[in-house]
Amino acid sequence: MSFSIAGKTTIVTGAANGVGLAIARHFAEKGANVVFADMDEKRLQKEVGEEAEKEDSNVRLFAGDLREKLTVANLLSATIDAFDRVDILVNASRQMMLSDPLNADDDAVTKLLNQNLMTSLRMTQMVAKRMIKQAEDEGREDGPVGSVINLSSIAARRTHPDLLAYSVSCAALDQMTRSMAVALADHRIRVNSVAFGSVMSASLKDSLKEDESCRAEIIDNTPLSRIASASEVAEAAQFLASEGSGFMTGQIITVDGGRTLVDNVGTSVH
Repeated sequence: MSFSIAGKTTIVTGAANGVGLAIARHFAEKGANVVFADMDEKRLQKEVGEEAEKEDSNVRLFAGDLREKLTVANLLSATIDAFDRVDILVNASRQMMLSDPLNADDDAVTKLLNQNLMTSLRMTQMVAKRMIKQAEDEGREDGPVGSVINLSSIAARRTHPDLLAYSVSCAALDQMTRSMAVALADHRIRVNSVAFGSVMSASLKDSLKEDESCRAEIIDNTPLSRIASASEVAEAAQFLASEGSGFMTGQIITVDGGRTLVDNVGTSVH
């Protein structure tokens, strides 16, 4: 069983920070060609600009607002120009927003559905069409054609009132994962998701600085008694991208230290 992704061309959205950045870096370290895509061009340049400028680098940067259909098309074109193909898509562009469930307006729900669901759906549709064309051009009638990995959250299954808009968007993303998995199965494209709990990202670090008691609360409600590193999510994503998971599609892999086994409404939202 092989978990190698060496030589595979990967697009990672939301790759300027947090888990998206960790996944993109991990894939590049494992030998994949990686396009780091994000709307924050300054942060992209800061994090990986130097690596992308090296001769024969397997890293490229793409800055743009992927909520726009034209930007999605431009990202795919830039990927093909750089590496001639695309084999793996990681939809890591996501946003969390707290809101009062009794006063949440349509804007909060619409914003997160557009960011967390529709961006991933448009990316999946466009990249899948390219994957299908590649297989047809190469005359491949069997074997894997591509893999799509969505980043979701355990919020899709939790009931935390302050996360109404975010939870709804993640639940919708999980259903999209299952639906696209069935729709693309005949084309030999697999679609799976990683739903994670508390990960030591920059945003969580900032939250812990403001409220140190939050750390103890998270740990107390996590059976493995710690907060995950972003690299642990990246390794799960690599597994789903590799041939080692070749008979898996439409699955929501949970990386949360067992938290969803014991969690309750009163637990911290992080």
